Amino acid sequence: MTSAFFIVVFFLLLILGIPVAFALGIATCFAIYLMDIPMIIIFQRMFSGVNSFILICIPFFILMGNIMEKGGIARRIVNFSNLIVGRITGGLAAVNVLASMFFGGISGSAVADTSSIGSMLMPMMNEEGYDRGFSAAITCTSSTIGLIIPPSNTMILYSFVAGGVSIAELFSAGIIPGILIGIGLMIVGYIISVKRHYPSHPIPFLKEAIKIIQEALLSLFLVVIIVGGILGGIFTATEAAVFGAVYAFVITFFVYRELNFKDLPEVFLKTIYTTAIVMFLIATSTAFAYVLAIEQIPSLIADFLLSITVNKYILLLIINFILLIVGTFMDSSPAILIFTPIFLPIAVNMGLSPIHFGLIMIINLTIGLVTPPVGTVLFVGLGIANIRMDQIIKPLLLFLIPMIILLLLVTYIEPITMFLPNILFQ
Repeated sequence: MTSAFFIVVFFLLLILGIPVAFALGIATCFAIYLMDIPMIIIFQRMFSGVNSFILICIPFFILMGNIMEKGGIARRIVNFSNLIVGRITGGLAAVNVLASMFFGGISGSAVADTSSIGSMLMPMMNEEGYDRGFSAAITCTSSTIGLIIPPSNTMILYSFVAGGVSIAELFSAGIIPGILIGIGLMIVGYIISVKRHYPSHPIPFLKEAIKIIQEALLSLFLVVIIVGGILGGIFTATEAAVFGAVYAFVITFFVYRELNFKDLPEVFLKTIYTTAIVMFLIATSTAFAYVLAIEQIPSLIADFLLSITVNKYILLLIINFILLIVGTFMDSSPAILIFTPIFLPIAVNMGLSPIHFGLIMIINLTIGLVTPPVGTVLFVGLGIANIRMDQIIKPLLLFLIPMIILLLLVTYIEPITMFLPNILFQ
């Protein structure tokens, strides 16, 4: 009875529009009260949830992304991407995807990618005759690659909840799936562009091209430092995040000179605000997970799924379906924190590596970021493009096709995710 009441209260609060972190906390308080457990337990669990060294890297990755967004790095990455793919039909669409792959691989944030690159490219695409819905759809879907190509705050959260799964292995596992999603989105964008006769984008003259490459390489070198340092065992994730934030500040303040002292209060306040939200969410999710464990809800769900079928492939399909539904109304961070303890033991019992299942889970939830009713990235894109939901749905469905295909490939073909981890860490 307590379990049912607990779950009903949580989902009722979500339906009423209460923020997820508060919904988790309120539902947990009700459950603790009904179970006659001292209320101090909630605060102990919340504190233990955020009292982890690995979580220190999150505010520094957030700070790094905010510095990059303000300091002109996104524009230089867009210009560099245009040199590579701008000449093809629908060049700006391909530039959009490639720039998102580069920028997301540095910032690790889908929302930062959408707001930075989208703010530059969507107006340019509109001026060259691209449909607004198409521009917004390709921007939103490509932005989610930032959660799959390292570094990724979502992967760090999953590592924490999964009991200390190697962040380096998770990062390496995301490289191939992230690249494949980018290629898939480019193919869909190219086919639509050819059909609609969208233009190619002119290539700059040699002198300007050299300058673009020189400026972009400074930014892209950050990817090499962070990802290479973590994969090579030179940095921990926290050390890499600190170094990345310092490096981003140095090149944007002293080299590009687009970040100045008057921008720093805004950058720091935005970082503090975002960090506070993430940490409070982790704290309440930890308390929520404690109640789930007491009520043995993960075991009940596992028994229910196994009562349907014991076939590994069907169970994975069911889990994918559930996570896709969850992603439509819950952001990726709370979903990772809530559903990892439920589904990870089932996946491990089926013989899946925690690394492999982590990528399955993250790809599912990144798709949810661009699907209504609570797609965070989708609504950021709609705001930047200044269009209605009905204008983006049709092109959005086309761009979701390669993402769904890649999800199924990752689910059932393990080497796609485990090839690099097996080479680098075995």
